[in-house]
Amino acid sequence: MAVALPLLPARTSTAITSTPLFSGNPRTLILEQCKTIKDLNAIHAHLIKTRLFLKPRVAENLLESAAILLPTSMEYAISIFRQLDEPDSPAYNIMIRGFTLKQSPHDALLLFKEMHENHVQPDEFTFSCILKACSRLQALSEGEQIHALIFKCGFGSHGLVKNTLIHMYANCGEVEVARRVFDQMSERNNRTWNSMFAGYTKVGYWEEVVKLFRDMLELDARFDEVTLVSVLTACGRLADLELGEWINKYIEEKGLKGNPTLITSLVDMYAKCGQVDTARQLFDQMGSRDVVVWSAMISGYSQARRCREAINLFHDMQKANIDPNEVTMVSVLSSCAVLGALETGKWVHFFIKKKRMKLTVTLGTALMDFYAKCGSVESSMEVFEKMPVKNVLSWTVLIQGLASNGQGKRALELFYLILENNVKPNDVTFIGVLSACSHAGLVEEGRNLFVRMSRDFGIEPRIEHYGCMVDILGRAGLIEEAYRFIKNMPIQPNAVIWRTLLASCKVHKNVEIGEESLKQIVVLEPTHSGDYILLSNIYASVGRWEDALRVRVAMKEKGVKKPPGCSLIELDGVINEFFAEDNVHYQSEEIYNAIEDMMKQIKSAGYVPNTAEARLDAEEDDKESSVSHHSEKLAIAFGLMNSPPGTTIRITKNLRVCTDCHNATKIVSKVFNREIVVRDRTRFHHFKGGSCSCNDYW
Repeated sequence: MAVALPLLPARTSTAITSTPLFSGNPRTLILEQCKTIKDLNAIHAHLIKTRLFLKPRVAENLLESAAILLPTSMEYAISIFRQLDEPDSPAYNIMIRGFTLKQSPHDALLLFKEMHENHVQPDEFTFSCILKACSRLQALSEGEQIHALIFKCGFGSHGLVKNTLIHMYANCGEVEVARRVFDQMSERNNRTWNSMFAGYTKVGYWEEVVKLFRDMLELDARFDEVTLVSVLTACGRLADLELGEWINKYIEEKGLKGNPTLITSLVDMYAKCGQVDTARQLFDQMGSRDVVVWSAMISGYSQARRCREAINLFHDMQKANIDPNEVTMVSVLSSCAVLGALETGKWVHFFIKKKRMKLTVTLGTALMDFYAKCGSVESSMEVFEKMPVKNVLSWTVLIQGLASNGQGKRALELFYLILENNVKPNDVTFIGVLSACSHAGLVEEGRNLFVRMSRDFGIEPRIEHYGCMVDILGRAGLIEEAYRFIKNMPIQPNAVIWRTLLASCKVHKNVEIGEESLKQIVVLEPTHSGDYILLSNIYASVGRWEDALRVRVAMKEKGVKKPPGCSLIELDGVINEFFAEDNVHYQSEEIYNAIEDMMKQIKSAGYVPNTAEARLDAEEDDKESSVSHHSEKLAIAFGLMNSPPGTTIRITKNLRVCTDCHNATKIVSKVFNREIVVRDRTRFHHFKGGSCSCNDYW
């Protein structure tokens, strides 16, 4: 809120006859003794009584104490300022600076306008202070007007003013203008360079940060720790490990390891470059750690998909009594989402509420994404409704969550609600919407939306959108049309496009187009094991066992290895991991006994094992045993053993759910009266009462 700054009528000047009660310069006494408002009042009264207040420099010292040094005395500073007969530029400078420092930059601009109207000549400090106010407000128009006044007043070549101009333009997003001011400077000091670095950093021009630093090195210009922090941040964003390591060596050589801000930047750089263990070594060597470095390390683990380590480190952070910030919580929620750790994530949500953390767009969207990826769509919706501010990403995350959880029609309803709310969808929104059409089998709706993307919203389809259309057609059994669609694409199809078609060929047992798809994939990505497995399974599904085995042999000859199927289940906050046919879990004996009992019960209810999903090297007599020991069946048995009756079982799997496990889980949900939520590589399956949310369409 603007503070009223009424102009007082000019006073009649009075002759100054002061009593010399201050020995020497009173500045030291005033600035050092004014610790509180009470001190300020006492010294102010003394200065009035001794008539020293009539001396401009003495009055300005008092003004500085009120406007800048004391935290809550701005109103008092205004009253002092209004008592000055004819305030000069130093007095105005103090007030402008005070308003800016105390989060009232708008008042600083009003006072500068008054200064100009009163024909008080500004100096270089005036322009530096008022440009900082423009920067705080991102008041580009006012900043440009002041820039013109700077030239008119003859300060256009002054270094301090130009440095602040660079900062103002950069903070207002006009980095190109800031760079022109920078390039026009014949002499640049360290502050000049850092202002330019800060500008590029603010708008995310990371390549320009690195390029500018290399220019700096070529010119043998001096740089400091602030410079290195900016450059290390850019190295992390660009994964420029080479330059980052050069800076690390420089820090060691110059003995700067004691600077915690620099080490935090190094931790962040190494983590973002994938060198998480190196980042952890630096982290562990730090004597004291603030919330920034904890967040950087947790974020590093999260981005590297070392999610359990991220959550463990978060628990260590709590033990160290460090309050997390928004960045910390977003990283932890992301890790919980990847692991499908619903109970842990719920606790994090409770922690956020307990700490009264503001539900910003970023944090709210992270919570929504977490709940959606744990299969709890209703909780995701609740967070969405409570968010005070939403952006297109918030809407998009909800659409994607509904789509992947088998609620495609509801996702489309939300998309049309976006349009009603005048929120402009982006390219990612359309990926979610087309995915919803794919999972719900809405072929015509998908075709229509694909056309509308470019026609109505000016969004040119990217490779991901073409992939969605191939998936829509392929899942619907329109294999030949999907193949023609790929052949007519205006951009070169990648391996993902052909892999999507290959997966559809497996579902619909189309051997011919499946073979053609694999030929195309092998050219683009010859070592992706899943593609060979898909074609092998296509052959197996139509009884061509020799061809299926031939594909597996070709895999072995080419050194292509299949990642093992892995399923995770969270129980009492602990993540339990299972691999197909493994026996490393501490309850393995009980789990295999439970599976045997589970299989007997679901067979009685109509389950017939699909031995085509067994290991190809399994003997005929062992194939049924092989499919019964898939990782998700082990996880389900563990869940049935260790959770109360009626409790929902939630499983996360790294691969696509096979047909046999899908059929078995449907019957398990009915026989044992359990809801079972399985998140596989592409979507969620909500099993309940003998049916699945995907309607056997996945």
